Amino acid sequence: MASTQITSAPPVQVFGVEGRYASALYSAATKLKQLDAVEKDLDTMKAALKTDAKLREFVVNPSIKRSVKADAIKAVAGKIKLSAPSANLLGLLAENGRLNKLDGVVAAFSTIMAGHRGDLRCEVTTAKVQTVLKAFAKKGENILVTHKVDPALIGGMIVSIGDKYVDMSVSSKIKKYTSLIQQSV
Repeated sequence: MASTQITSAPPVQVFGVEGRYASALYSAATKLKQLDAVEKDLDTMKAALKTDAKLREFVVNPSIKRSVKADAIKAVAGKIKLSAPSANLLGLLAENGRLNKLDGVVAAFSTIMAGHRGDLRCEVTTAKVQTVLKAFAKKGENILVTHKVDPALIGGMIVSIGDKYVDMSVSSKIKKYTSLIQQSV
């Protein structure tokens, strides 16, 4: 009978100090079968840091001794019932004077978990479409932009402003070039 071995190596590579902590946390949480709990813990901590100004100040304040931070963080972790890997991570960050890296560790862990689930992160960047379109408006008119997604376009865009229509999609260019090639044959 073949033995199955659980790998605790992260499915995606993350870099820097934050990446090393996140990778170690992933390995520990995998071995303890607590990935979901750790992810939830980190989301809770991230939200707490965003909403609690005193906690945020405590975490980033370099004048507070590491040992004081570590003790306080361990107490907080126990009170809010964080999983062992999460509590250990926070204690370690505090002891090493790296609590200020927590946001980066959370982001790196989130990237690892996205890879673990098979999620593909996607970022869409566009120019300031509304500013460009404003040139088409008459004085006193406002441009209200509606975003639609049409996979058939392949890429590019189609812009409709009032009775004006501009097709800058890849699919229309493919049709145009296909038609030209077929006509020349």
